[in-house]
Amino acid sequence: MDIKVFSHIRCPVSTLPRRSLRLQYPCVVAAVLTGPAVPADQDITRETRKINVFNDSWFDRLAINHLSRSVQAATGLKNSKSGYESLVEASAVVSQNFNPTQQQQIVIQVLERAFPRPILTLIRTLLPQSKFTREYFATFTTMFFAWLIGPCEVRESELNGRREKNVVHIKKCRFLEESNCVGMCTNLCKMPSQSFIKDSLGVPVNMVPNFDDMSCEMIFGQDPPASADDPAFKQPCYRLCKANRKHSMKCPN
Repeated sequence: MDIKVFSHIRCPVSTLPRRSLRLQYPCVVAAVLTGPAVPADQDITRETRKINVFNDSWFDRLAINHLSRSVQAATGLKNSKSGYESLVEASAVVSQNFNPTQQQQIVIQVLERAFPRPILTLIRTLLPQSKFTREYFATFTTMFFAWLIGPCEVRESELNGRREKNVVHIKKCRFLEESNCVGMCTNLCKMPSQSFIKDSLGVPVNMVPNFDDMSCEMIFGQDPPASADDPAFKQPCYRLCKANRKHSMKCPN
């Protein structure tokens, strides 16, 4: 530990000669204990502080509350919070009470309830995988899911030798910022979302979180790496996370 010392001296104004000046108050010395400096290459362990403030619309609040209630119904574990805080609390309960495989299965069940199967089948039939479909999904995500993931924009990438606007760049993931947990990101968002989108809509998607700045990219049309090779599962969690450990992953059967 390092010790930083700050001194504060209160002295009254006096008109006496310099040699007769006396302090009427003792010096006050404050010592502050601080932790050692964190190396630049260990930003992942630094304490993170939420800085974004969201002014959710009535539609946003409706969607957030619906998703939160759906998660609580899937687990049978309710909470008394409201808004996005309730969604994060419900997700934390899942993370704390179920193993990674079960966590992913629960989220997939919630998504299947939120999006009726006939509608997904129709979308998959009308929009088979193509450049248009991938770009459409990217644009749709930025327009209708900012309440869940935070501000985002469509970006280009190269796929099959040509440029496509098939990437959703999330500037700072709202869910990761609120949960402050790498494991909740990977097991309650990344893995189940990748599986659900590919199985339901027929389009692979690779979600690439950046745990240093909490940004993320959803790359439609790109298959994610094998779990053993995915960098997301080799990251330690943030210091404020209660688990404070590396998060393993098990794929659903």
